[in-house]
Amino acid sequence: MAERTNKWLTKAKDRARVVSLEDEIQLLRQKMEITFLQEKSFTSDIVIEISSLLDLKINEYMKYSGKKRI
Repeated sequence: MAERTNKWLTKAKDRARVVSLEDEIQLLRQKMEITFLQEKSFTSDIVIEISSLLDLKINEYMKYSGKKRI
């Protein structure tokens, strides 16, 4: 029975992590959009930095969710 509980807890933690990552991804997207509007450039250092972080978070999300798309 303890094994079942551990599996459930692990799955619950993974689900919580996915939700948290979804929130982080949404916030980073918004931040990137706002920064782009301020900088008026997709190639400014800060926009590229945010975009790179966003890529990492999307990859992490896909790893935990097992989904092909967001």
